[in-house]
Amino acid sequence: MDKAFYQHILNKQQITGAVPSNKEIATWALQVIRLLYPEQSKKLYTFVHQLESEFLKLQSELCELLDATRGRQHENNEEIARTFFNGLPELYRLLNTDIQATFAGDPAAKSEFEVIRAYPGFYAISFYRLSHALYQLGVPLIPRILTEYAHSKTGIDIHPAARISDHFHIDHGTGVVIGETCIIGRHVKLFQGVTLGALSVNKSQSDVQRHPTVEDGVVIYAGATILGGRTVIGEGSIIGGNVWLTKSVPAYSKVYHTHEVSLLKEKIKD
Repeated sequence: MDKAFYQHILNKQQITGAVPSNKEIATWALQVIRLLYPEQSKKLYTFVHQLESEFLKLQSELCELLDATRGRQHENNEEIARTFFNGLPELYRLLNTDIQATFAGDPAAKSEFEVIRAYPGFYAISFYRLSHALYQLGVPLIPRILTEYAHSKTGIDIHPAARISDHFHIDHGTGVVIGETCIIGRHVKLFQGVTLGALSVNKSQSDVQRHPTVEDGVVIYAGATILGGRTVIGEGSIIGGNVWLTKSVPAYSKVYHTHEVSLLKEKIKD
């Protein structure tokens, strides 16, 4: 390689600066989640002032991450970090509704402790809700890093810009995809392999709604694919497994494939 190439890389490094690794950013998020849910941590606190000190430390760390990932933009990162942490009670409330929905909606769940500790759906949702709060504050890069980290751990891909209401439940979860402009109502339940995607990936449409709207109380079973920004799944509907939808359905619809069963004329020989 010639010196011009080395110089190009050097120039790029100087422009970029020292950016924290994705693992460092994810570790910060995990610390926030584990403070909210000690069920995920072996570290316990005895006094309120200890918790307050820990949250303030994480707030300071967020400010440092913002400084490192915003390039040379002049932003008030201290104010953004403070606003994010002031919003934690609401984030915690939303996550508690997701825990309740998962426990109530899964007969296999023995306790809310088990949901918090072991369920990939809750893991992915907790990262999503934290990322979405940062996204709403105009934070670039970090929200996507965090949801992709959760994606790598669970197989559940939720874009941080998606708008998801309370009591959200993802059962099993592997292969779930929720696109950037999705709008999901209250008390919605998704099973594994569900895709809420776009009909088109044209870059010129990046500012319009490209992904479906799923209204309150909808259940979408495994392998269903629902596409398009004009597609609305009406309140209380049930979408069966492996259904492909690109058009809206009214409230309280049931959409499913019909299967034909035929008997063999004779027993298959071994």
